[in-house]
Amino acid sequence: MATARGLRHLLTSSRWRRRGGEAPPSRALAAVVPGVSQVDNNSDFLGKKPHRQHPGILRLPCVEVPQALAAAAQFLLLEYSMPNVEKKVQALTNYLWSRRLPVEPEELRRRAVHLEEKFLENPDLLQVEEKLREAVLRALRKTTYHWQELSYNESLSLVYMAARLDGGFAAVSRAFHEIRARVPEFQPQTLMDFGSGTGSVTWAAHSAWGQSLREYMCVDSSAAMLVLAEKLLKGGSESGEPYVPGVFFRQFLPVSPKVQFDVVVSAFSLSELPSKADRTELVQTLWRKTSHFLILVENGTKAGHCLLMDARDLVLKGKEKSPLDPRPGFVFAPCPHELPCPQLTASKPLACSFSQAYHCIPFSWNKKKQKEEKFSMVILARGSPEEANRWPRITQPILKRPRHVHCHLCCPDGHIQHAVITARQHGRDLYRCARVSSWGDLLPVITPSESELPPSLPEDPPGN
Repeated sequence: MATARGLRHLLTSSRWRRRGGEAPPSRALAAVVPGVSQVDNNSDFLGKKPHRQHPGILRLPCVEVPQALAAAAQFLLLEYSMPNVEKKVQALTNYLWSRRLPVEPEELRRRAVHLEEKFLENPDLLQVEEKLREAVLRALRKTTYHWQELSYNESLSLVYMAARLDGGFAAVSRAFHEIRARVPEFQPQTLMDFGSGTGSVTWAAHSAWGQSLREYMCVDSSAAMLVLAEKLLKGGSESGEPYVPGVFFRQFLPVSPKVQFDVVVSAFSLSELPSKADRTELVQTLWRKTSHFLILVENGTKAGHCLLMDARDLVLKGKEKSPLDPRPGFVFAPCPHELPCPQLTASKPLACSFSQAYHCIPFSWNKKKQKEEKFSMVILARGSPEEANRWPRITQPILKRPRHVHCHLCCPDGHIQHAVITARQHGRDLYRCARVSSWGDLLPVITPSESELPPSLPEDPPGN
């Protein structure tokens, strides 16, 4: 009976309804929950497509920056003739990857009070107020992360370009691909990139939606970065024709509350702000500027993931409503829910990160032709959660073993589940779909709770 109820739930879910209200024939995939583990292999879920092209596949092939962008970057680096550029690139890469969040003033005061109390507990030391203050400050310097704001001049901007242009392009391209694959009818006309840096978001957006986008607004506080981004668009010169038309550069966000953009992006910029208050103000402003999708991307570290989850919760729980756009927000990706992140609430918190392969720009020091960009992202959308499918997200690389597959799934109920999928227990189609899926994909399976299952059909009376 549980199997029949599970299949009815699959066939009556909004994901499979036709516009006329009739459920299409589908090869229904099993719910990975006890009691609902069979599939209907007689119906047609995939149509004529093979399992390796099931609807949850979101992997993006190895990304390559446009040839014009790679050529312009190489030209500018050669023109500047920077000494020891390889060492500077490696040093900046290591610094950005190991960067942590700045300590908030309240936390700093709490630590200072704790150290003062600890020092006063020692009766053998006569603590004079001046000496006590010096001891506390000395201990704080040894135990506190010293966050510093990066000031991008012409030289540092070029080093950042050499270190992060291709990797940043790959991460943002993966975020755009998520929207294109799941909402192919979405054709944005305007885009704003906060913390635009070298302009990699503009190039990635042009590759994804170049046919429809007519305005790109690049905002960055560094004048040197804006000049560099404009040169890259013009092939390395200041007077050439821009490769992407309709790009505008600003050092400050548009003031008018009426100005909205179809897509708003902030890639690797939240970590550049000195305090939580600044980040809160920025996220609220970016959300007000968002008409459809707000895309936030950070390094695939715990610090980067925590930044994104704070921003996510701020938008979902925010009391501030835009008078011009009262539509609520929901998580489009990667979370299949609006509940607290199970990766952070686990006994051993982990970063929810993804990986995207990309072809390196052929700088002289790049020995590898391909690399992997590890990043965290969150895509927030205006509207209702019912507008997006709620399939579990694969959060780790899949382990393929003989006749079974190990999948770590972030499920719509807000929990992480380690599912061991076999053809015998879950059906041939779910097993094959799981086997060809990869890290970051959605597994096309619905996990209803017992309370959500529709009532069972009445059995025919005896004798009929």
